[in-house]
Amino acid sequence: MNFLTYTRLSLTIGTVILLMAIVACTKTSTDSLAPTELASFDLIQQKILTPSCATSGCHLSEKDAAFAQHGLVLAAGLAYQNLVGVDPKNSDALADGLKRVKAFASLESLLYHKLNIAASHHSGRQYGNPMPLGGVLLPDGQIEFVRRWIEAGAPKTGSVVAEVALLDDKTVTSTAFEPLVVPAAGTGFQMAVPKFDVQPNFERELFTRRMVGNTQDVYVNRYETKMRSGSHHFVAYDFRNKSSLPNLNDIRDLRNPDNSLNILTALTMSNHVYLAGSQAQYQDYSFPEGAALLIPAGASFDLNSHFVNKTTAVMTGEAQINLYTVDKSKVTQVVQTLDLSNTNLTIPANSRVTLTKSFAFNKPRKVLTLTSHMHKLGEKFVIKILGGSRNGEIVYTSTDWEHPDIITFKTPIELQKGEGLISEITYNNTTAKSVSFGLTSEDEMGIIFGYYYED
Repeated sequence: MNFLTYTRLSLTIGTVILLMAIVACTKTSTDSLAPTELASFDLIQQKILTPSCATSGCHLSEKDAAFAQHGLVLAAGLAYQNLVGVDPKNSDALADGLKRVKAFASLESLLYHKLNIAASHHSGRQYGNPMPLGGVLLPDGQIEFVRRWIEAGAPKTGSVVAEVALLDDKTVTSTAFEPLVVPAAGTGFQMAVPKFDVQPNFERELFTRRMVGNTQDVYVNRYETKMRSGSHHFVAYDFRNKSSLPNLNDIRDLRNPDNSLNILTALTMSNHVYLAGSQAQYQDYSFPEGAALLIPAGASFDLNSHFVNKTTAVMTGEAQINLYTVDKSKVTQVVQTLDLSNTNLTIPANSRVTLTKSFAFNKPRKVLTLTSHMHKLGEKFVIKILGGSRNGEIVYTSTDWEHPDIITFKTPIELQKGEGLISEITYNNTTAKSVSFGLTSEDEMGIIFGYYYED
């Protein structure tokens, strides 16, 4: 064998050995991956989303009762496309330019804000209830794994630089609930829903009428609300008819222990006018400079607190609201509450209808806040501008009749005389009888609530 032949043979043998090595190290498409070889997002789905988020009643499917409010399904196979690069439904988060998940930017990703309850990580901004609502808080390691995945570009496939062991971390950093400090004498008033128990796997919503404590008229230009973890919302209501009020300090549950509706409590809700509220655990809201709510002497409000407990232990509920006052001499605009009701409601049996009503104002108004009220047949509540250059513009949408959105506008909506608002409400009457406007839970309502002031 000459040298050239030997060399060719050696190269051939070497090539065969190399090819055999490559084949031996290549997995077929049917090979299963070890847990450490799963894509980072698949691990997030497996360890976080499926057990803690994609559960019945929450984010499992479009059939969940809460889907109308959040519009987000996090089940396997759907979660990624519903998260990454998608605009949130939360109006404040949307206004701040957040995405549900924004690649390379955890602080601009609503998912991260929802999982991390520490307000300091996003400069105190609040975007509704922390998640999982009513469940056990996620461990620190799992939250950190999500943060690193987002900062690495939120890839659908492949692994990011994050220790998989973080997903098995059991450490939960939780701080003791610190109630709001009572305002100093002469600066405001505190009203509170005292501590109450929420039984395991139960949602408790209650009302209690409390005195403000003011012996003379006062002007409120700021309020703070604070709730324990597990709260869905907290609202303070005024009363439309002051001659028909529930007993002071009674605790009135909306649902009985068997989860059936408490009709007597539901009836009192028909007398409510929105005063203040939040779906965030903490909120600090100030009216524009010179604007303030007038609270008449001897006022009382109905405090509404709703807690969700999806754990196997008893949960404690609690909430406060601080009303901060300002001297009358500093008030140039008195804030008033919108109470615009469509009482001409007729919803035929077994039908879906959309009913509208226009409310034109006889004076110029600046609208600061909007929220809505409808009963259980209500599917969608839309508020549009009436007249002017913005005629027909949608400024509010809510699809949850029990827990409507509360939207505060950074720039008030300026409406001239003759302009106003339009309510456009879609009802789905699945009953065998026609339903009209009324005060019981079997009747319907369609009311625009909010704040405004006149120049």
